[in-house]
Amino acid sequence: MGLLSLGTPLPWDQARHLAREVRKHGIEQFLHIWRNMKDRQKDRLLWGDEIEYMLISLDHKNRRARLSQRGHELLNQLQAEENERLSQAGMPGEKPELEALWRPEFGRYMIEGTPGQPYKSTVAELTNVEENMKRRRDIVSGMLKSNEMVLSVGSYPELGSGDFLEPPHKANGQFSRSLFLPDEVINPHPRFRTLAGNIRERRGSKVAINMPVFHDVNTPSPFIDPTIPFERSLFPGDSEAKEGAALANHIYMDAMGFGMGCCCLQITLQAPNVDQARRLYDQLATVGAVMMTLSASSPIFRGYLADVDCRWNVIAAAVDDRTPEERGERPLSKDRFVIPKSRYGTIDTFLGSSDGHFKPEYNDLPLVYDREIHSHLVGSGIDDLMAKHVSHLFIRDPLVIFEELLDQDDSVSADHFENIQSTNWQNVRFKPPPPNSPIGWRVEFRPLEVQVTDFENAAFSVFTVLLARALLAFSDINMYIPVTKMDINMERAHSRDAVLSQKFYFRRSILSGGSRASSDAGDEDCGDEVVEMSVGEIVNGSLEFVGLVPIVQMYLDSIEVEDSVRAKIDSYIGFIQGRADGSIATAAAWMRDFVRSHPAYKFDSAVSPEINYDLVVALDEIAQGKRAAPELLGSHHAF
Repeated sequence: MGLLSLGTPLPWDQARHLAREVRKHGIEQFLHIWRNMKDRQKDRLLWGDEIEYMLISLDHKNRRARLSQRGHELLNQLQAEENERLSQAGMPGEKPELEALWRPEFGRYMIEGTPGQPYKSTVAELTNVEENMKRRRDIVSGMLKSNEMVLSVGSYPELGSGDFLEPPHKANGQFSRSLFLPDEVINPHPRFRTLAGNIRERRGSKVAINMPVFHDVNTPSPFIDPTIPFERSLFPGDSEAKEGAALANHIYMDAMGFGMGCCCLQITLQAPNVDQARRLYDQLATVGAVMMTLSASSPIFRGYLADVDCRWNVIAAAVDDRTPEERGERPLSKDRFVIPKSRYGTIDTFLGSSDGHFKPEYNDLPLVYDREIHSHLVGSGIDDLMAKHVSHLFIRDPLVIFEELLDQDDSVSADHFENIQSTNWQNVRFKPPPPNSPIGWRVEFRPLEVQVTDFENAAFSVFTVLLARALLAFSDINMYIPVTKMDINMERAHSRDAVLSQKFYFRRSILSGGSRASSDAGDEDCGDEVVEMSVGEIVNGSLEFVGLVPIVQMYLDSIEVEDSVRAKIDSYIGFIQGRADGSIATAAAWMRDFVRSHPAYKFDSAVSPEINYDLVVALDEIAQGKRAAPELLGSHHAF
């Protein structure tokens, strides 16, 4: 999760006075990177994935499943083994082969695992992804107690509901001040608690997260959550729920942990050069909502069925540090800008590249950016689109400043730049090379929800990488749509069963002619370029639209691929096709159906601890291959 430095994090009343200084040096650090790295060429198409897991403790006797705080303990063991291996390297600079790398996440019950080194750039390497993911799960599972399991779903159904934590703690922590979450759910790394506290302090109130409840036949109307302790008066912000923060007919949450305590699947791709990274950034941004819909795995929050399938808006609200002035609720007085979005959201501006497809009208969102920073960047040789991108990121304040890292050499450090860059959590992230590193220009694809099984996570990873490779191989692919249409798509993507019920704005013709991939070339006027399509049409194609899967298949047909490799890749593609046409259920739909068919369910939207226990056990059995779930995995997968 972003930049993890060590040191003494400053509370907000001290950090806010240093925000301008951090921004100033962050821009200088970016300029040093740009000057040194802008001409870098021919980097290999390396890539990697990040999977976030939850550690669950099971009480079989009482049929209870709780989040285990031992996640942090296991992480320390995993990292100790990793560091020992690294210390055994023979020659200076030599890196031993590691099966996996392990990193902390916001929740104390969470562990993030990545491959030990980037995947190679060959298509054949894609067949190793699932095995690497299985190995990571096995490594963690081998460290568990007999009553523990590791789970990969977007949101834990009981987070913040009743007796959900092992060992139990009361919700009375100073950092979150939540009515539901104790501070003990937060990873003890100093960054995380400070982040939660500083977001609340900067905002001037607790965050207010409201997800629409799924109205079942016995759900009260209006739905007023009886578990909210409206009368608590432990902290000044406790009255906010009663004063309107908690909306009727919604599931109310009030802390950063509800968002950053969710899990995801993310993919980072290294491009050959900065221009190709800009192309990947722009083009992949347009498919984010569709891919999130296909991967939906978050239908339950705080013990209630929600009328959404994804976690994205929960996280967006959970890290929304904007003040009332920045939210437009009061006239600007102390703050600099009215900012339309949280720090977590879809991108607000395209970067453009040399492919010739970008038009200024695609950046149709009135962009809020720091004009002083923009002017400085342009005067320093940065093009207008990149300068607006960076100066837009830098309208935000740094949320966590470490006292020991204030004084830096801007020519060799990127900490101040990354401080702000890494807390702009957008659906794609443009990542410059770190100083003095062999790593090149990268793009991080962020909207995917984590899946129950390694097969599903591998399928989404492989498909995303193949789509990216097709984008680089076929320069005539053009998926630009206006930024405002991407925002609409992202909202629609949250809807319950959005794969079947929603249509999304997409480009009418994504092939502009001139390559082996062209079959529906066209150059419409901008007003005619975008139409609404179903997920099935966008992914699988139709008589009028080529589709993303056919694009990937055209790319595979254009290169030499061994039969065994193609067969494995085709199983992943077939799975994605099934998700897109609705013949294979999303995890969110599967989980909702499981709850609604449970004998203890009262059709009142409430997911009881007993139901949650059975659900978690069933998901674990599916992940281990002990329970058949063809409705979730299709016929393309066999353990």
